Amino acid sequence: MSSVLKCLVFGCLYLALTEPHTIKATPPGFLEGHLKIILSREVELADGTPAPVTAENYAEYPLIVLSQDRKQEVTRVTADGNGNYRIELPPGDYVLDVRRGASGRPLGHLRAEPHSFTILPNQIVRVDMDIDTGVR
Repeated sequence: MSSVLKCLVFGCLYLALTEPHTIKATPPGFLEGHLKIILSREVELADGTPAPVTAENYAEYPLIVLSQDRKQEVTRVTADGNGNYRIELPPGDYVLDVRRGASGRPLGHLRAEPHSFTILPNQIVRVDMDIDTGVR
């Protein structure tokens, strides 16, 4: 083995075995909750029974995580087929909202109350969201 290669191996072993200065990243926290879609008017199937809320319905209403000042979209989350959602976030203050247009108002006839929340390291925050579709 060449002397350069020996020095390189020795240097790597030395760094690995001594206490290196590591970056201690703050662990993330989690946001979880349940999305409830409220139909202002019951939508019925052909046989007269109420139409169930399905996974496709939940996909139509992505939830948006905004910065506390509501100026920056951090991420989006879509509820699963049962209306549940869970997402990992770095510690900080956020607002959970529904999709909005340029005016800042919900798209269509959606009515939903934005929810402020704080994520702490290794903690789970539960925020449930109700969306009234405004279907008349």
